Amino acid sequence: MEIVYFASLVVLAFWLGACPFSLWVGKWLLGKDIRNYGDANPGATNILRAGGRKAFVLAMFLDIGKGIPFVALAHYYFELPMAMVMAVGLSAILGHAFTPVLRFSGGKALAVTGGVLIGLPQHDIFFSLVIFMLLGFLLIDVDAWRVMFGTTGTLIYLVVTKGLSLEPLFMLCVISILVVKHFDDLKTRPRLKGRLITWLQGRKAASLGRS
Repeated sequence: MEIVYFASLVVLAFWLGACPFSLWVGKWLLGKDIRNYGDANPGATNILRAGGRKAFVLAMFLDIGKGIPFVALAHYYFELPMAMVMAVGLSAILGHAFTPVLRFSGGKALAVTGGVLIGLPQHDIFFSLVIFMLLGFLLIDVDAWRVMFGTTGTLIYLVVTKGLSLEPLFMLCVISILVVKHFDDLKTRPRLKGRLITWLQGRKAASLGRS
């Protein structure tokens, strides 16, 4: 029965992840196709760009939320092995990133990834991602590279704290999906934020002056 539960949860997680809630919210509440805005991505950020703050909050709630239920069920109710629980989580992320509803052209999967991490019992993974993402927003000027900074920082944290175990492997799979979804944006070289560059230049000038 464990295999039956696992297979069912993988399928259900994929199809819940495949529901393009942000696109639907944009059409229902704003009367707009959010793919005509920003980076043409059917994600919540483009609802904000289309001018709907309340709709953005709802879309973010739904996109994060769809990563939680089947992961939580797999662990807390069905008590499946952690490898299976994480596979259910990856299925939800894949459903969002490559949804058949939009001819396999889904969102960039960051929000649903956050939901999956909330659903997992290893809450330190979620909190480390939040911390590294915040650092990325403070230091880096390109969104795709902020995502890479946050997820790669989390991977390094997991390798240091847990060794070569299931958690780093899971995060490596997540990074692989996110690289594919952000591939075009990653062709742009990462840039430090202007204020940081100014501060670094000031420090360098001060050190040269002292010498």
